[in-house]
Amino acid sequence: MPRENSPREIRDVVFVDGVRTPFGKAKGQYAETRADDLVIKCIRELLRRNPELPPERVDEVAIAATTQIGDQGLTIGRTAALLAGLPNTTPGYAIDRMCAGAMTAVTTTASGIAFGAYDVVVAGGVEHMGRHPMGEGVDPNPRIIAEKLVDTSALVMGSTAENLHDRFPGITKERADAFAAASQEKAAKAYANDLIQPDLVPIATRSAEQGWGYAATDEPMRPGTTVEDLATLKTPFRPHGRVTAGNSAGINDGATACVLTSAEAAAELGLTPKMKLVSYGFAGVEPEVMGVGPIPATEKALKLAGLTIDDIQAFEVNEAFAVQVIAFLEHYGIADDDPRVNPYGGAIAYGHPLASSGVRLMNQLATQFEQRPEVRYGLTTMCVGLGMGGTVIWENPNWEGNAAA
Repeated sequence: MPRENSPREIRDVVFVDGVRTPFGKAKGQYAETRADDLVIKCIRELLRRNPELPPERVDEVAIAATTQIGDQGLTIGRTAALLAGLPNTTPGYAIDRMCAGAMTAVTTTASGIAFGAYDVVVAGGVEHMGRHPMGEGVDPNPRIIAEKLVDTSALVMGSTAENLHDRFPGITKERADAFAAASQEKAAKAYANDLIQPDLVPIATRSAEQGWGYAATDEPMRPGTTVEDLATLKTPFRPHGRVTAGNSAGINDGATACVLTSAEAAAELGLTPKMKLVSYGFAGVEPEVMGVGPIPATEKALKLAGLTIDDIQAFEVNEAFAVQVIAFLEHYGIADDDPRVNPYGGAIAYGHPLASSGVRLMNQLATQFEQRPEVRYGLTTMCVGLGMGGTVIWENPNWEGNAAA
């Protein structure tokens, strides 16, 4: 046990840099690319972009995957670290919290930094849904259904979104479609303004039929999508339902990774933080309406930070389904088209390769902070399969109030 006269101080944790592959459609541009190669490329790019960071200073590599099988199994945090060229003295591990995998990789390793176990970590996630569909190889315990621990709809994410529409009848299909069309429009505008490309790691691809290719942009985007287009789509989860392929994220492939350090290590190494971690929270909800998970998770994170929702002026909310984002906004009295929310578009446009998406949200929030120095606090939040939510609150190091102080 620690001696009474040597208390351990909690250290500040900063987000130094984050990258991601362009996201692909399942069986699309990455159909013949290995999942581990996607995340390896991200780790190598982080090291290339941050030459001040010696590889031997990386204390841990945590990589998430929801379907931990095949080329995204075998303790992928360790294998990816070795294959990326990090020293064999660098440990690594794998994480699964479904959609919040990369977010959990960040919060878990950040806790280690705050406690003093690490100075520098790499955290991220990967999902190759084209090769490993969600649920591949799983064997749910029959008690889950037999003892009615959850409704059968809880095991189908699209059905949980339909349940959320039932729970919030004011969130109509028309509202969801309007939100989805706006996401596509904002993503196209962000690309036009070169706000997304700096975070992307181009990937060389190979196809037996088409030969070599080059993935440099997000494949799922559908610029020019209109509400009228979305109104014609089928509702696969329920006859005459409200959830469609157009107002949901797709089935996607992609990887993300970021560098987190203590504030002291960043200063020592000459690294410039993009964000400072303030607090985080995870919460469970009814699995049948997993889309409400971000609400109690945000309440936890706000309480821990001593903040209110009014202190948050930049939001990156994962768009698993449009209804889920709108439910979160409606709870806090925020308009569907509030410019503080997902200003560069979200998963409906870019895609949602499950365990990788948390760091994409962080990358985009870091861009918001850079573009908006008047903003002090922002958050990244997402719903999580089987009835959970996760939220991380961040502080902007570029906040103009720092200069005034």
